[in-house]
Amino acid sequence: HVQLVESGGGLVQAGGSLRLSCAGSGFTFSTYSMGWFRQAPGKSREGVAAINDDGSTVYADSVRGRFTISKDNAKSTLYLQMNSLNPEDTDMYYCAADSSARCLPGAYCTAFGYFGQGTQVTVS
Repeated sequence: HVQLVESGGGLVQAGGSLRLSCAGSGFTFSTYSMGWFRQAPGKSREGVAAINDDGSTVYADSVRGRFTISKDNAKSTLYLQMNSLNPEDTDMYYCAADSSARCLPGAYCTAFGYFGQGTQVTVS
């Protein structure tokens, strides 16, 4: 079965950087669309960045130029490099995978079927 395990979250000062990782298993990693979403308590989940199954990348307007999404198919791992973090980036971050999801510029995505348990990012 599909498993997604995030890591790399933590507490960082404004202006700092973090790199999130998501290890995938139970599916053909290279053929899936992969994404990062974030959600604060009481708010809806929003797309942050995604890699479509054709390799195209998209970003939310709020993170474009600061965050970079990438993946290593050989390691079945998805990454999110986050630079110039600010307090508004404080959220729980979730990795997502789906065989047929599509994401448009702005990280507006059709439904993803699988999510990890999340990793907390706190920017002070």
